[in-house]
Amino acid sequence: MDLTSPGVAAPVQAAPAEAGLHGRVLDHLGTAICGGELAAGAVLNIDELVDRYAVSRSVIREVLRVLASMGFIETRRRVGVLIRPARDWNVFDPQVIRWRLASAGRIAQLRSITELRTAVEPHAAWLAAHRISHDDASDLVGLAAKMWAAGKAGDDQRFLSLDIEFHCGVLRASGNEMFVKLQDLVAEVLTGRHHYHLMPRHPHEEALQRHAAVAQAIQRGDGDGARRAMVQIMEHAFDEMSSIWEQNLNPHPA
Repeated sequence: MDLTSPGVAAPVQAAPAEAGLHGRVLDHLGTAICGGELAAGAVLNIDELVDRYAVSRSVIREVLRVLASMGFIETRRRVGVLIRPARDWNVFDPQVIRWRLASAGRIAQLRSITELRTAVEPHAAWLAAHRISHDDASDLVGLAAKMWAAGKAGDDQRFLSLDIEFHCGVLRASGNEMFVKLQDLVAEVLTGRHHYHLMPRHPHEEALQRHAAVAQAIQRGDGDGARRAMVQIMEHAFDEMSSIWEQNLNPHPA
């Protein structure tokens, strides 16, 4: 991996020029760590990073502070800045998920998140059926209808946006503050599947029907029906990822 190639800048609270430098360096180092180019136990030298990226020490220190907050690095006396193993990372951080999806381990990351979603979203749907307001339930049914239209029309970008809105809406409607905090995670994994071509070019009709079934069951107050339909959505997602991967489709963006 070329750690000096241009990257995507992440917005931070700093002067515009420095913010761009900070984002570029953070993106490169984060992706390198997630991809294994910078392995656990490796030592980062601040002066070498200053030279490599042609930035100030203050930029490097801020980048390292952010990486430390994510559990990526630690500073040890007489050793320096040390890369920590993956088990220490904050795997719920959306930026960490984004970097992991950009690495060779993206399938393992997608599987891990989908397993988490399978544990959470069906129960969120069950709760939503008992807690959602009448207006919000109507909106959810409307979202499912819009997803159906976008899917049938082959409008992939609109379908992705609506899919994210739908699943985040179910999490919010659950009324569980912990579930609600998973919205960014769900958005990242759905965006990642689309970006890396790990979903069908057009949604299957069964998937469209199941989203409608979730929304309608929630509107009826049928928690068990909502839960069953959401489990089917998660199982279908697993099947889609497995079949697409087995076809050896190129997972990288064109």
